[in-house]
Parts: sequence; structure tokens; C-alpha cells
Amino acid sequence: MSEDILAYASVLRLSRADMKILNIKDAYALHKVVYGLFEDMRTDAEKQTSTVSGIVYTDKGGDFNTRQILMLSNRKPHQTPQFGEVKTKPVHSSFLTHERYAFEVTLNPGKRDKKTGKVVSMRGREAVEQWFKERAPKSWGFSVNPENLQIERISVQVFEKTGKTITHGSATIKGALTVIDRDRFILSFIQGIGRGRAFGFGLLQIVPLTTI
Repeated sequence: MSEDILAYASVLRLSRADMKILNIKDAYALHKVVYGLFEDMRTDAEKQTSTVSGIVYTDKGGDFNTRQILMLSNRKPHQTPQFGEVKTKPVHSSFLTHERYAFEVTLNPGKRDKKTGKVVSMRGREAVEQWFKERAPKSWGFSVNPENLQIERISVQVFEKTGKTITHGSATIKGALTVIDRDRFILSFIQGIGRGRAFGFGLLQIVPLTTI
């Protein structure tokens, strides 16, 4: 009996030559490369609203010779791209039936200012940790173990888009999570979490934890 396929997990590997030809100098350039691997399913009107693209990804970096981008999508990417190499495998429903997972996610942490209505980036490890611990059960369907929660690589992502400078705060968070709302957790995994998902944020990388 075949299991339901919930999504497709892919790895895009780019050589140094690929990077040079594609002119990948910032997050916007990488965004265009990733989205170019997929059939565009949205109308122009949908792109202006909050209609999800069905694609989340994260730049895992690499060494001098190669760069690796992890992608999760609701459809398969082109398997023979013009540049780089893509490998894809299905994610079955059984993968998301566990109670606990080790996780890693790179997020654009921020809160909306009640007075101005603008989103303000969280600053400092403690603020990011508190924001994440509060947000996870409310919005994403899981709780996190505070004892092994790690906040790493706090930085800023800056790029030019249509003549404007876009700035995103960035923090990589690692730890262990416990599922408390299965449906919401599955949605969080498939669609990604937080803001800036079109630019490499929000892909929940998870590995099941089994209790002995």
C-alpha cells in the first residue's frame, strides 16, 4: 500500500563555475535561481497577496568548490536544470507522525510594533530565544525544549530588489521539538515558518527522535 506524498525534498548543488555564470552575489539572486527550477503556479495577482509559492528553501553554504541549497516543495523541481545538479525524493506522511524531532531552522525573527505597524527585527540571542519559545506553540504546532535550544549565526541579510534595499534579520536556531498540534505542525513543515520565506527563511529541517 503506497503512502501519501506530502511534499518533495530536493538538494540543489552548484559548482563554483555555476555560481559565477548565474552571478549569485546575494539572497535575491539565489531566490531567482531557486524559483526558476519550478513551474510557476501563481498568477501575478496571487503573487501580490499572501498566496504561498509552495517552495521553501535554505542556503546551506558549502566549500570553495560547491554550494548546497535544500528545498521543500509541493511539486517537483526540474530534474535537469541548465546549471547545477538537483536530486529529489518524496516526503511521505509517515515522516510527520513522530512525537519529537531534532530541528534546525534559519528564521527572520521580528515583531510588529503596535504603534507604527512596522515589523522590527529581534536583537540579541535572548530576545530571539524568547520570541521563538513563545511563537512555536502559538503559531507552529510545537513546543521546544529550552535546555538544548541553541541560537546561532545571528546576522543580517541585505540585497537590492527593484531599486530598493531590503534588509532581513537572520538567526539559525537548533534544538528539539515536541509536536502539540499535528495538523498545524504538518502545515508548518510543508509551508515553512516565519517571515521572508521567499528569501531562504523558514525551512524546518527535522529528524525524528526515538525514545529508548
